[in-house]
Amino acid sequence: MGSTTQRSTAEGIVAEIGGPGNIVSLTHCATRLRFVLNDAGLVDQKAVEAIPGVMGAVPQSGDRFQVVIGGAVQTTFNQIMNLPEMAGIGKSQLSDADVKAAARGKARGKAAWVDGFFEYLSDSFRPLLGVLLGASLIIAFAAVLDAFHVIDFRATDKSASWIFVDAMWRSVFYFLPIMVAYNAAKKLNIDPWVGATVMGALMTPEFISLSDTTRFADTVCTTNATLGTDSCVAQIFGLPMQLNGYGGQVFVPLIMVAVLALVYKGLVRIFPANIQMVFVPFFSMVIMIPVTAFFIGPMGIWMGNGLGSGMAWMNGHAPILFAIIIPLVYPFLVPLGLHWPLNALMLVNIQTLGYDFIQGPMGAWNFACFGATAGVLFIAMRDKEVEMRATATGALAAGLLGGISEPSLYGIHLRFKRIYPRMLVGCLVGGLITGIFGGVQTSAFAFTSLLTIPVFSPLPLYAISIAAAFVTAMVLVIISDYRTPEQKAESFENRQQAESDLALEAARAAAPTDASADVPTDAPAAVSTPTAVIVAPVAGHVVSLDEVADKVFASRALGEGVGILPTDGRVTSPVAGVLVTVPASGHAFGIKTDDGVEVLVHIGIDTVQLQGKCFDVAVKKRQRVAIGDLLATADFEGIRDAGYDPTTIVVVINSKTLTSVTPKTGDDVVPGDPIIAVAP
Repeated sequence: MGSTTQRSTAEGIVAEIGGPGNIVSLTHCATRLRFVLNDAGLVDQKAVEAIPGVMGAVPQSGDRFQVVIGGAVQTTFNQIMNLPEMAGIGKSQLSDADVKAAARGKARGKAAWVDGFFEYLSDSFRPLLGVLLGASLIIAFAAVLDAFHVIDFRATDKSASWIFVDAMWRSVFYFLPIMVAYNAAKKLNIDPWVGATVMGALMTPEFISLSDTTRFADTVCTTNATLGTDSCVAQIFGLPMQLNGYGGQVFVPLIMVAVLALVYKGLVRIFPANIQMVFVPFFSMVIMIPVTAFFIGPMGIWMGNGLGSGMAWMNGHAPILFAIIIPLVYPFLVPLGLHWPLNALMLVNIQTLGYDFIQGPMGAWNFACFGATAGVLFIAMRDKEVEMRATATGALAAGLLGGISEPSLYGIHLRFKRIYPRMLVGCLVGGLITGIFGGVQTSAFAFTSLLTIPVFSPLPLYAISIAAAFVTAMVLVIISDYRTPEQKAESFENRQQAESDLALEAARAAAPTDASADVPTDAPAAVSTPTAVIVAPVAGHVVSLDEVADKVFASRALGEGVGILPTDGRVTSPVAGVLVTVPASGHAFGIKTDDGVEVLVHIGIDTVQLQGKCFDVAVKKRQRVAIGDLLATADFEGIRDAGYDPTTIVVVINSKTLTSVTPKTGDDVVPGDPIIAVAP
């Protein structure tokens, strides 16, 4: 189907269901467009069904309406959603952002400032996800080379080439304070470049040089015995200023921007709008750079060190409890976007201690999450759930290769409440293994994925713990399913519906549609007698379409007709005309008479799956046939043995365009006996 046809199909569907103003939302399954409408009474169902590319229309309860498209449903959906008049029309399926907002809304408490505080933390880090992931993968690559003894990842005397590689990932973590300051300022609706500039001032070579005691005699440095870090104090305008290395720090920019926002907005109220562009940034910098250097910077360092020391104390005195709590807490923090404070502590640990002990047990949570997704994927593949299989495949790839849990959470886990308890068991198992055997550490900030396993130590313990978490969650989901009985029943019904729609699409493809089929030059002259009767193509017992075990034919979506329970394998032509359709599978024949009656002879149900086995075709496409001419010989016993229903179906495809189509059922017939009366 070309783009013009697709476009007209999309426009036609929207017009005939009452126009864009009548559409509340639109989603699709494997074969159908699913509309929620303001008023289902505005739909012209017959007009919808007459649109090219539409196989049928199905009114639903309430103001819901389905349009059967078949395998091209995704293309048609995209065409509709891209129509200019559809701008602003939403999808009823919740987006990832919607799921997160809903989860956050449920978790909101009475203290709005608490919610605002955590949102401030989250939104200051979330935009950095891409570069943090990129840096972690560079670290993982270097760690793999270190594991195979290609380079010494932790050596200080590496070659210039590998120092350059280090610069590629260290750039993210060293300048992280500036990035966080930029995002935090945006979150608080002030100029983000002012926030970045204030933080950047404490990371310039000039500021760093203040700790050079050989150059500045009044600078005094001491060593912190607990953390093993140096602390210097310089005299600035006669006042003592504690000097710190702010690379990789996150608490300092978060505190600084919160104070900056008060100063910046106060200055906006003071200065007239026409001079704000110059004087608001100027005074913000003049005020906040000293305040940050003298007070906020040291305070942020103290806070970070204190929190890191507290977590280290818990990890050292109750390692099993710590290793269990971390993976059990994360599944509730990530959906709300509240996990970044813990991620910030990881960065502080690496900066102050030289290693981090949170990421190891956190890996148990991530891999339990990915294991649950793998369980969903297994069920989706087993049950032929096309949509869920695609969702789970993408989410699992993002998790295992990138360490990103959001696609799994927002795309699957938060939509099916049975997943979380099973995933938490995986978190518990992985965390317990980590804690019992002494914990896991890493000297680099890394997203926990398959690619970053080498950066954790001891590697065997980490690998075992995440594997246990993954397998536990996956097996529990597979055993008990991720759907409630109601969801499972609905899923089964949708799958049957999709299979029926796709069967309809295949049957229509086998039906006669070419009004001007080419006839061989040596063919007999066209028959001028109007078609009044369609005869039996096979010997057997004639039944109503209502008794045919195929929803497509039973619904008469392909037209009125009959079914024949065959007793002989000889299949002959029921009318005189031209063979428009003769598929290679040999299971169906479409014939068009000279006066326009279109007849489909379909041998067996779903026998297209036999791919020609059990059929010996005697004709070819565009051949003219007379009543009783042999079309094919079918091995009905072989069809039964292969597990297929041999019922042969004869339908008049264009029944709606004829005056009448009257089946004759209940009789035993032989080829040539009348089974359907027609009035063209």
